[in-house]
Amino acid sequence: MDLFVLLGTFIAGLVVGIPVAITLALSSLAYVLYAGLPLVVIPQKMFAGMDSFVLLCIPGFILAGNLMNMGGITERIVRLASAMVGWMRGGLGLTNVAASMLFGGISGTAVADAASIGGMMIPGMKKAGYPADFSAAITAASSTVGPIIPPSVPMIIVGALSGISVGQMFMAGAIPGLLMGVAMMVTAWLIARKRNFPRQPWQGFRELLRSFTGAFWAVAMTGLIIGGLLSGLATPTETAIVACIYAFVVGAFVYRDLPIRQVPKIVIDSAVSAAGILVLVGFANVFGWILVAERIPQAIASGVLSITDNRFVVILLINLILLFVGMFMETIAALIILFVPLMTLAQGVGVDPLHFATFAVLNLMIGLTTPPVGVCLFICANIARLPLAPVIRAIAPFIVTNIIVLLLVSYFPPLATWLPSILEN
Repeated sequence: MDLFVLLGTFIAGLVVGIPVAITLALSSLAYVLYAGLPLVVIPQKMFAGMDSFVLLCIPGFILAGNLMNMGGITERIVRLASAMVGWMRGGLGLTNVAASMLFGGISGTAVADAASIGGMMIPGMKKAGYPADFSAAITAASSTVGPIIPPSVPMIIVGALSGISVGQMFMAGAIPGLLMGVAMMVTAWLIARKRNFPRQPWQGFRELLRSFTGAFWAVAMTGLIIGGLLSGLATPTETAIVACIYAFVVGAFVYRDLPIRQVPKIVIDSAVSAAGILVLVGFANVFGWILVAERIPQAIASGVLSITDNRFVVILLINLILLFVGMFMETIAALIILFVPLMTLAQGVGVDPLHFATFAVLNLMIGLTTPPVGVCLFICANIARLPLAPVIRAIAPFIVTNIIVLLLVSYFPPLATWLPSILEN
């Protein structure tokens, strides 16, 4: 009955439309009160969930991304992407994906990508003659590459949950992220050929060199982050702080597009965003602790394994569960609640934890573009000033493409584990 109170309150909150963090708090409170536990257990477990040194990466990378974005990075990245692929059929669509791949190495969040790239690309594509629904759909789909290519906020959360090195998690996402980006570019090109979308003239090697020179310091930030982690000279948290200093210097003194007077506001906005994520982590940890206390992870693992212990089938079931949950729940909350139970299940059939963590994040990134609660879908539809229905229809081919990449990563572990193993040796 205690568990019924927890899950009933949680589902009711989601149905009513209460924010996920508040829903997790209310359902946990209902369980604690009904079970007669002391209320002090809630702040204790919240603090335990947030008391992780590696989670300090989150405000660091958010601040670094915001500083670079306000410092003129988005325009330079879009210009570089346009010079690289804009001359092909449907070039602005390909530019959109390429820009998201480059931007993802800086922001680490899909929502920041969708808002920043979408704010520029969607109006630009519409003006160039692209359908509004396609413009919004490709922006929403490509934004999911950001949290796969390092750095990545969801990967940091997974590292804190599993004990896997954040550096390993970052490297594990590199190849799947590139695969997703290339697959979406191919899909966009095929759609563009079929529907005869416009193309831009080749701008020449001089423009390519100029745009690369202009975006060099922005793109180099990704190299700084990865280099710091792989060299062992800095922890992920220290790397995030170095990235903040780098972003400030480049934005204010190299690009000179970052007004010094705006820095306090950027810091405050970044702190608010990071605080929202950490509060969500805290409430989700309370909820997850209750599930563990009720032995839900063991029940799920034993229940599935009693039906089948076929590794192929179990991986498929895990993917279906995460894809379904991603349609309704925020990524970080879903990770904290479901990661441990499903990792227990995956390890029961011999799945490597690093491999499982990678395709679990991929699943939930796809969920950011699926109705009814696809955050990136809502952002891009709003920018394009469209109802959701046409954007959902337009994004369907990209969702299929991403699911194909997900299945490749799920059933071919070296796509996730090869790069971390090479870099370790």
